Amino acid sequence: MLLFVLSLSIILTAWIAIAQQPVVLNTLILAPDVKDLRAGMFQDFEKENPGIRINVIEGPNAANLIEDLYSSAFLLGESPYDLVLLDIIWTPKFAAAGWLMDLQNRVSPEELKAFTAQDIEAGRYRDGLYRIPIRADVGILYYREDLLKAAGLKPPETFQDLIQASQTLQKQDKVDWGYVWQGRQYEGLSAMFVEVLEGYGGFWVNSDTQEVGLDKPEAIQAVQFLRSTIEKGISPPGVTTYIEEDTRRLFQSGQVAFLRNWPYVLPLANEKGSQLRNRVAIKPMVHAPGETSGACLGGWGFGISSNSTHKEEAWKALQYFMSREAQKRFILGAGYVPSRKELFTDPDVVAKYSYFPELLQIAQKAVLRPAIPQYAQASDILQRYLSAALSNRMSPEQAMEAAAKETRTLLGRNQA
Repeated sequence: MLLFVLSLSIILTAWIAIAQQPVVLNTLILAPDVKDLRAGMFQDFEKENPGIRINVIEGPNAANLIEDLYSSAFLLGESPYDLVLLDIIWTPKFAAAGWLMDLQNRVSPEELKAFTAQDIEAGRYRDGLYRIPIRADVGILYYREDLLKAAGLKPPETFQDLIQASQTLQKQDKVDWGYVWQGRQYEGLSAMFVEVLEGYGGFWVNSDTQEVGLDKPEAIQAVQFLRSTIEKGISPPGVTTYIEEDTRRLFQSGQVAFLRNWPYVLPLANEKGSQLRNRVAIKPMVHAPGETSGACLGGWGFGISSNSTHKEEAWKALQYFMSREAQKRFILGAGYVPSRKELFTDPDVVAKYSYFPELLQIAQKAVLRPAIPQYAQASDILQRYLSAALSNRMSPEQAMEAAAKETRTLLGRNQA
């Protein structure tokens, strides 16, 4: 009897010890984001929820490689990840494959209204909601405010304004180049192009109907504009090889009047020792007369793996991540662009990042890339043909007709 009681006591003690172990939520994070998330949102969440721990697997410093790692894990079967960190363009692919849990019935419309409409739309696929945003990103037109004022020029509103202002400043020997943008054959080219395309009133793929607009006049005009910046000597010939940092460094060296890039540039341009400190301003991208500006929406959010064995704990983490308090602390600590609208104008946030109210105006003009499961392939098609047109290997008309044809084949459409 004593032996039985001792055995039962040991079993109960072991069971209690196991029961008291925290639930571990696994997630794969892009290398540069690990420090900010681990020391910010994750640490704060664990303090308030001692029964749950977030285990971070540090991934490479490349979004496409993170996507490949997540995809491989899901394709192999039981993914080890509970929380899925999603680039804004992955949601349709992951949702269509059944890899993500639908959160539609867990979030109220009132809660969703706290975020920019575009950021929530980017988390949807068909009738479901699969991604909760934690930070945004948006394309911006930077300009040398000091040079424009000295020359008596207003910030450009149209594509033609941008060309004329660039040429004026170049003729005055104020800058070597008028305008730099991302022209290398990679995802940044697609992101940049959707802004110009929107500015001409065009579209890439209608996510609802899957109609393709790349061979329409507006799309061809968008390509012609970009090519003309090189032909007119406003953009350097090497712009077709540039990524974000190439353009940022050239602009920050003082050689350029206008730059298309993301919000991370402004703090760098204004840091101590920068020759552009307090000389740079931001605005939405230029557009054609009668059309509107477009700003490509980027950013990251979290979803929950559909095969997670800790869905309720993962949802508890997501609820915390989307809260005003958690996002405010995260933004203040890391300096990322908010997803919650009120944080753009929060006094504490603005005291540290004075340009955020201007960013809100740009973010509200955000344009989404096509919400289709085949997005990666569609973007590859667009990049290849844009590169061919911008490097004079094909005419804009030939390139866009070929891009449209391949995209329709990809989507299983046969429209002319």
